[in-house]
Amino acid sequence: MGRIEFDVEGTVLAGDLLPEEAPESVAALLDLLPHESTLKHVRWSGHATWVNIDEVDLPEIPRENHTVYPSRGDVLLYPGYRNEQEILLACGPTCFKSPAGELAGNHVATLEATREELRALEEATLDEGAKAITIREG
Repeated sequence: MGRIEFDVEGTVLAGDLLPEEAPESVAALLDLLPHESTLKHVRWSGHATWVNIDEVDLPEIPRENHTVYPSRGDVLLYPGYRNEQEILLACGPTCFKSPAGELAGNHVATLEATREELRALEEATLDEGAKAITIREG
């Protein structure tokens, strides 16, 4: 099983990829790594952060291991079925939404971060704004 790291301005959160549950989504994610961008607070989904990946040319990805209600630490790849492409990181209670309504993202990884680490990350993006992030294989 592979690993993934989210490096947010020097704070690294790591976890396991889920290639058996979401093989095409994990392969697409790995193809775009390493990826440098900004991590922002979600606008619609609750306690979560997200990375816009609209500039990435993703292959056609089926719904696999998809959920609207990710658990804390879950990483979702949303290939843009009805909204912009993104990577979502659930930091607490989350219902994945957009102006288009509820969205189901493909659960591709789960980070091993503590509740406190995820809460601090989510609150920092809410209070201070976007943070520089590098997503890479771990």
